[in-house]
Amino acid sequence: MNITGIDIGGTFTDLVGCVDGKIVTSKTSTTPADPTQGVARSLELAACDLPSLGEVLHGSTIAINTVLERKGSRTALITTKGFRDVYAIGRGNRIEAFNLWFHRPKPLVERQYTYELNERMNAKGEVLIALDRAEVGALVSELQKQGIEAVAVCFLHSYANPDHEKVVGELLRAALPSLFVTLSHEILREFREYERTSTTSLNAYVGPRVRNYLNTLETYLRGAKFGGQVHIMRSNGGVMSLDQARMQPVSMMESGPVAGMIGAGRLAAHLGLEQCIGFDMGGTTAKSSLITRGQPAIEDGYVIGEHASGQPMQLPVVDIVEVGNGGGSIAWVDPAGGLHVGPKSAGADPGPACYGKGSMDPVVTDADLVLGRINGERFLNGAMQLDVAAARRALDEKVGKPLRMSTMEAALGVATISDSNMSLSVRAVSVNKGVDPRETAMIAFGGAGPLHAIAIAREIFIPKVVIPKLPGTFSALGMLMASWRQDFVRTLVGRLGTLDHELVERVFNELAVDGKAQMQRDGISGDVADFRFYADLRYVGQEHALAIRIDAANMLTSDTQAVRKLFHEEHDQRYGQAAIEEQLEIVNLRLVLTAPREDTMAEQWLTEKWEPTDNVPEAARDVVYDDPEKPLRARVLWRPSMPAGMQITGPAVIEEPNSTILIHPGDLVTVTEAGHLIVDLARKD
Repeated sequence: MNITGIDIGGTFTDLVGCVDGKIVTSKTSTTPADPTQGVARSLELAACDLPSLGEVLHGSTIAINTVLERKGSRTALITTKGFRDVYAIGRGNRIEAFNLWFHRPKPLVERQYTYELNERMNAKGEVLIALDRAEVGALVSELQKQGIEAVAVCFLHSYANPDHEKVVGELLRAALPSLFVTLSHEILREFREYERTSTTSLNAYVGPRVRNYLNTLETYLRGAKFGGQVHIMRSNGGVMSLDQARMQPVSMMESGPVAGMIGAGRLAAHLGLEQCIGFDMGGTTAKSSLITRGQPAIEDGYVIGEHASGQPMQLPVVDIVEVGNGGGSIAWVDPAGGLHVGPKSAGADPGPACYGKGSMDPVVTDADLVLGRINGERFLNGAMQLDVAAARRALDEKVGKPLRMSTMEAALGVATISDSNMSLSVRAVSVNKGVDPRETAMIAFGGAGPLHAIAIAREIFIPKVVIPKLPGTFSALGMLMASWRQDFVRTLVGRLGTLDHELVERVFNELAVDGKAQMQRDGISGDVADFRFYADLRYVGQEHALAIRIDAANMLTSDTQAVRKLFHEEHDQRYGQAAIEEQLEIVNLRLVLTAPREDTMAEQWLTEKWEPTDNVPEAARDVVYDDPEKPLRARVLWRPSMPAGMQITGPAVIEEPNSTILIHPGDLVTVTEAGHLIVDLARKD
């Protein structure tokens, strides 16, 4: 089957496809006003005939950018009487205790658009105050009057009994068909009222914009006679149907970045790397994730934006730490004379100064070009000629003159600060988690990742960097390896060993029924589906829990010894200690439902024997590494010409159609049998 993966980023739209037994790629500028134009252009550049494709996999930053830019729909929140301000109050902790400018997350829903209904459930799901349908009817006219486009409904304890939410949803959808309605139990049935309210509000806030985009995308694809399936990349590392993405756009917040980490995990398993760090640097941001035994870490909770002031999302997400530094990050000087890079980005339009679109803001790509690290004649395989003179002018005017630096000093300063900023994300997934970077390797990808990865790795003592094949479009490649995945959760609180067996069995069955229903909707065969149940366990008195694999209800009710042993081991692994004398309690029961891909060509291609495709002669040019006044003469090689087994020692620049790899002096590069580059960093005393 012919398939393609298309990743829309803030700067570029990438495509990787498996067509007629061959890998095809393309990279083109994103069109912010209409991302579908980038999709169409990428398919055209890769010569992909839509009628001949059986599947299109897609990832986009549209959902997360809608939140970060606060450009979502006018949203209302409907909740239980007396709990109007749960969303605004949030948690009572102060995450940044010494930050004088600290502020709590600003709700996406204004207080004037938060409405209360006189209904009430208790934590067991029993009705305390019945819902009045007439009260809901009166609210409909108010929503129309205020021009509300989306509604989030989140009642107290609706995770235990969603009946009242279902009634409100039916009435709103019948009275206002164009209204985007999100019911909390349709997103997650888990306790923690603040996080559940925030997640529901996020889904409603981005819903109309994402739905309109997905409708436009489907209209384009079907209009071009595409008759196959469209799958959307999820934040949990799996894929979902187009219909589900329209209803649950919050699930695709990190749909693009996670795909690259899935691909990095497959490559790590192939290379036998026990623990490594995936590093993805694009035009707008840089992302890092810890990968263990070929699997990126998945956390049940995430914050959109800054850790302290962002929007909480209580859904399974591949654990990615993101910083606002990429190839398009703007360099600027503050009033005190301090040089900064990012988080604001030049994006795709106007882009860096060197794009020649009139921008006078210097960015990281401009600095790399001036330093000789990028070949302006070969950018995007020669499809875009870069203007070195424009990059010099921008760096000189905005950085060099204010700081009394030469243009080359300014460029090196921008690149160095950018590397330092991005190293924070790598530290966050390694050092901050108790992982010694000296015992890991880095897998670097993204259009700009291989250009900066080695400097970042050296800064935190990572000894080995892997540059995969097709690093510039690696996230799109990762989509072709992602399996179908759904996560289901039910809150179930009780002491381990004292839970009612019938109750646990009922929750098990409810999760299984929900899973099978989703499989039927998405056309997934029961023969290939993998049902895995987990219990969120914690020591009595703890706040947060660890997910432990279980196979049957009796492991929580009677035969609990195996679960206790697994929990203590996991707790010791995670936190360095285990309190085996303490009692355990369960808070949630989870089902992770997956179905493997039928088409494994992309994964097989990762391990296929490498054969050079071009015969481009080696060249040389001056490149600035550490001293702006003393550039080094570096070898310049064309990666498609490098045979398996070849070794070179830096300084060198390895160029390829959609990326550039900067090899520092003394670093040893080896081309593997499959064509991946292994860079062993030289030790510097």
